[in-house]
Amino acid sequence: AGPGHWNDPDMLEVGNGHMNADEYRTHMSLWCILAAPLLAGNDLSKMTAETREILTNPEVIAVDQDAAGMQGYRVQQEGPLEVWVKPLADGGKAVGLFNRGESVMPITAYFSEVGVPDNATVRDLWTRKDLGTYRDSFTAQVPNHGVVLIKVK
Repeated sequence: AGPGHWNDPDMLEVGNGHMNADEYRTHMSLWCILAAPLLAGNDLSKMTAETREILTNPEVIAVDQDAAGMQGYRVQQEGPLEVWVKPLADGGKAVGLFNRGESVMPITAYFSEVGVPDNATVRDLWTRKDLGTYRDSFTAQVPNHGVVLIKVK
């Protein structure tokens, strides 16, 4: 992926009724980390407010459409838990904490693995809230089949 040539994992399934909200956010997050075209595959005339919120979150879309055009990559995997990182044009990193498991689990992103300073500010992109400054790592409780998508800088 990069300017002029993009990943194409196919259209987004967000809002098609086969997943729950956590799974839809996971799906959207992965497309954005991969710098993929965001092609809505749902019926726009019948979409719920929840689906609209997922598909139009400006901070999540900004990850996908970041000017650097870089593709993210996995930096950590342990069982059903994965950490992905995508370098951003402003020097920050988008970090996805993915849980493919069947229960809520804690996932830790280590700053040395994602390429940010020992002290970094963290923002939750789905809730659009600053979470504070953390040292060395950030840990979140991630829902089953869910994601926590953060920006660290």
